[in-house]
Amino acid sequence: MTKRPGPTRWWAELLLLGLLYGAYSGGRLLARGDADLAVDHGLAILRVEELLRIDFERPLNRLFSGTGVLGIPADFAYASLHYLITPAVLVWLYRRRPAHYRSARTWLVASTLLALAGFALLPTCPPRLLDASYGFTDTMARYSAYGWWGGEASAPRGLGALTNQYAAMPSLHVGWALWCGLLVWRCARRPLVRALGLAYPALTAVVVMGTANHYFLDAVAGAAVMGAGLLIARGLAARWPGGGSVAARRSGGGSVREALSSAGAEPAGPSGAQPARFRGTSPIVSGGWDTSARELLPARRSPAEDDPAAAPR
Repeated sequence: MTKRPGPTRWWAELLLLGLLYGAYSGGRLLARGDADLAVDHGLAILRVEELLRIDFERPLNRLFSGTGVLGIPADFAYASLHYLITPAVLVWLYRRRPAHYRSARTWLVASTLLALAGFALLPTCPPRLLDASYGFTDTMARYSAYGWWGGEASAPRGLGALTNQYAAMPSLHVGWALWCGLLVWRCARRPLVRALGLAYPALTAVVVMGTANHYFLDAVAGAAVMGAGLLIARGLAARWPGGGSVAARRSGGGSVREALSSAGAEPAGPSGAQPARFRGTSPIVSGGWDTSARELLPARRSPAEDDPAAAPR
């Protein structure tokens, strides 16, 4: 018999995600690269976009830098949502959609590791750090008096030196937002929540370009990295099947059913009544208290309710 994996432990998941965030932060610092090389990569991306006429970050940045009512909220969104919504979706999946949690977590981890490799191999200067002659304005520096960040980066004021400002390609802001949006769209039940899930990655793409933190092709690369991570996660799932949903492993339902089957026993029916060939031969340990499918608390039942054949005629 194939051995099933153990239940998902919240503390182990928290440790894993903490290590992932540490690798994300540490990897960005270790992969700073040469500033001149990063600028060359940024200009190369900009030239390709200009050639294809897809340099959408230019008009968006002019709009956000000239309109504070757009630029200030966009800076707050860039500096915070990336670190709030992603863990919130993870916790929601763990608690409310456990059947999807493990595959979603593996998808996120694989994609993030791919992005870290991209930061190391292709250090890229974001538009906001290019020479002013290229026409970009750093909105984070322009509106820094309104937030907790400084003029160097989206890090808290005074800690800009602790982040790698040349990790623009690919955009994990867009990649993680796409991960969140697709999972919310797939797993949420309310139409409004599903619609918000789809809107979130689109809004994030506009924000990262309007604040001059990423090029349009950075956003495209972020989506591509998430696609590659999804393929890796599916390949891992096919090679090492999980043996059932997380919910089934938590409750032990699969192993109990297998044990009953191997012993020649039949599971109880939907109402909790025992199969006919076991009635009268085993004690009712619940004392007649049971719950039906739509009840939250147990209720006392008579034998006639469990066995219609025993009701008086």
